[in-house]
Amino acid sequence: MGHVTGFFHGGITVHDMDRSLAFYCDGLGLELESDRILDAPYVKELLGLAFDAIRNVYLSIPGGGSVELLEYRGIERMSAASRPCDPATGHLCLYVDDVAAVHRRLTGLGFRSRSAGVVDITAGRNAGARNVYIADPDGYYVELFQKREPG
Repeated sequence: MGHVTGFFHGGITVHDMDRSLAFYCDGLGLELESDRILDAPYVKELLGLAFDAIRNVYLSIPGGGSVELLEYRGIERMSAASRPCDPATGHLCLYVDDVAAVHRRLTGLGFRSRSAGVVDITAGRNAGARNVYIADPDGYYVELFQKREPG
């Protein structure tokens, strides 16, 4: 019987890689791990799609794991943007040490948050923490989560 043994990466399909890198690298500060073109026949077989190539970028998450960005080329693409309550919708949640500062940096770069600003969590197991959801250039939301102060 097989078991989950760890976390490798979360993948996000993007429209324009360079625009997305401005969000994930310049805005969030994630570091570039690799930037390559995927066009081997096995990739097309694995995904069951007829595309020319995928620009594939891995970004390191401090503490472990990666964010994988995928820009498909040579195939029709449609937005999968949806509301957070719609099935198959997802988001990425990253720990940050100063959610207000990261929010200011991202909104200063022109990205929008779901709420008017950072929200203080006032109930439940995360009471005392702070968070905000920020949309990447394609409308995929990244949750920025600042843990509560110990004590």
